Amino acid sequence: LTEKRVEEMARGLEDLAALKDPIGQILSGWKGAQDIEITKVRVPLGVVGIIYEARPNVTADAAGICFKTGNAVILRGSGEALESNKATVALLRQAIREAGGPEDGVLLMEDVSREAAAELMRLNQYLSVLIPRGGAGLIRSVVKEATVPVIETGVGNCHIYVDQSADLAMA
Repeated sequence: LTEKRVEEMARGLEDLAALKDPIGQILSGWKGAQDIEITKVRVPLGVVGIIYEARPNVTADAAGICFKTGNAVILRGSGEALESNKATVALLRQAIREAGGPEDGVLLMEDVSREAAAELMRLNQYLSVLIPRGGAGLIRSVVKEATVPVIETGVGNCHIYVDQSADLAMA
């Protein structure tokens, strides 16, 4: 981490904090049979596990997004960034505590072994969802090995339709 990168991480968290609170937002609603009101409302997922590689800025980004959306998070970064991740999480927990929030809503796994990652992937009784962030190998491994629900990110099929009337070079 450089001083510039730390400033960018802090600015990203400030920008995130300035966003409108998504929890409780009503997305849609209608009346069902017998005048029963049905409403689609944004709610937290619960406890989110995030496994990621050696980008320590993900620590602040992921923790901030989870906290903003009312979720607790268990972060599992790589060994290469462990000391940066520990320092970042310590500062995040301190800020949460000073603001009167639940600092244990942001936890970092300091055991970066494969066995610990595999154990995280099987914490069905604790995790609501697991999110891998990183290269194709990491994502593939988590999708294959996890017994908790996984939100697959990053690589995948991306389709595009280009109409015959479009400027192909521009498209």
